[in-house]
Amino acid sequence: MRILIVGASGVIGHAVVAELGARHEILTAGRSSGELRVDITSVGSIRALFEQAGRLDAVSATGKVKFALFEAMAPADYEFGLKDKLMGQVNLVLVGREFLVNGGSFTLTTGVLDHDPIRQGSSASMVNGALNAFVTAAAIEMPRGQRINAVSPGVIQEAMEGYGPYFRGFEPVPAARAALAYAKSVEGAQTGQVYQVL
Repeated sequence: MRILIVGASGVIGHAVVAELGARHEILTAGRSSGELRVDITSVGSIRALFEQAGRLDAVSATGKVKFALFEAMAPADYEFGLKDKLMGQVNLVLVGREFLVNGGSFTLTTGVLDHDPIRQGSSASMVNGALNAFVTAAAIEMPRGQRINAVSPGVIQEAMEGYGPYFRGFEPVPAARAALAYAKSVEGAQTGQVYQVL
């Protein structure tokens, strides 16, 4: 398969490239790294990405949100996550469905805060929950046999140095184990699933 990974420079992205790259051709994309450049907050940039990428069998993506105490969050702070992680991934699907082969797949990234909230994570919880709902709903209407799933990993072990203070009591997940869920989504047959990796 020919697989586009948006956000491949991140901890999970590296692990997904290692897992899928052993068996498939990988194209990487990001705002400032990767073989191709994309700003997922811009539909025009997303369209240019797909036009450059050519035929694709699968697309995997991620995005960013703001972490801050709820009392300090302003509308613009929520809008950041809505525009980047939520609509960035949704727009990758909306534009990408035109370019993806028949039977191809999208794998979006959510996270454990979709059901297990922490302080300073209200934006992440909101966005992750919305993405999960989008995946389950979009799956029943995907064109040309295309599939869509989400991976919802726990806090990643390799990122605990930075995120550990926020995730006390959470059991970290090795990035390589999270990457297996992306392989299941890409190489399997299921659609409309949210794969929790805890």
